[in-house]
Amino acid sequence: MNILLLGGSIFLGRHIALAAIQSGHTVTFFNRGIHYPDDFPHIEKIRGDRTTDIHLLQRRKWDAVIDTCGYVPRIVNISAQYLSDLSDNYVFISSVSVYSDVTGHLDENAPVLQIVDTTTEEISGETYGALKFLCEQTCEKHFKGRVLTIRPGLIVGPNDWSGRFNYWVHRIRLGGTILIPNAFDLTTQFIDVRDLAEWIVRLIEKKTTGVFNADGDTNITFKDVLESCYQIAQSEVSFIPVSEFFLKEHNVQPYSELPLWIPEEYGNRTFSTSKAINLGLTHRTLSDSVLQAADWLSTIDPLTSALGKSMTHQREQELLEIWSKEWQ
Repeated sequence: MNILLLGGSIFLGRHIALAAIQSGHTVTFFNRGIHYPDDFPHIEKIRGDRTTDIHLLQRRKWDAVIDTCGYVPRIVNISAQYLSDLSDNYVFISSVSVYSDVTGHLDENAPVLQIVDTTTEEISGETYGALKFLCEQTCEKHFKGRVLTIRPGLIVGPNDWSGRFNYWVHRIRLGGTILIPNAFDLTTQFIDVRDLAEWIVRLIEKKTTGVFNADGDTNITFKDVLESCYQIAQSEVSFIPVSEFFLKEHNVQPYSELPLWIPEEYGNRTFSTSKAINLGLTHRTLSDSVLQAADWLSTIDPLTSALGKSMTHQREQELLEIWSKEWQ
């Protein structure tokens, strides 16, 4: 199969490319060449921005185009409209952030977010999910009945620069006294990027269409993640659980600064993957995800570049000192 990847050089896209190549398919990248331009030296790369250079794709034909970096409808419209006659199918990577309910076990029919100003291109926590849903609709407008929409949850694994999972892998490997939220039983749902990428390629091979949640095991808790990180790191650690009230009082940002922590008021929704599992989605073990993340982190210098906006060591030490002096 001939597959066109829009973007695709940083995280999920590069793993889709690897999975496709390993399955014997031909991959073409269309991106600006800003991130890792020398990677995949034997793969065709067309350099350009879809907003100004989409014409570079003329007179070509693909079995599928995969859009890993569509965030606003206007830009997605450019590629979906132009490629509607050049590709059999359009694969759009959306997000579980499209859903409006903050509690419950949500399947693909759950209510989605709506936005008043559909022309806005300001991407924020308030607009991200609604804009993603508008992008889904835009794809369907031009590829009617030929769209595969994937709604992933938190994606983890090698090449994840967000720190939203790898923070704990790294921090526990360092050892010492570690500040953690007192939320051991918090459901921690995520999907390994390799499982997701390999499954997407299998769906493309079958020309599957429709909307699918793509997430992980709802039985994994925050405690499970900590224990798995510890078992692999084998460092000397002392966990200091602090209250949600303390974290809020000191303006600790959930999910970004303190990864995987979600305050109770935000709800603790989970996402049904029954539909995806019925079409072949599989999940590797938690320990394998942690081990592969640890191996990747060991290759990164400076390591802080792979930790996103997660808590710095200095900030952690300041909070631990305040907790020990004033809150116990």
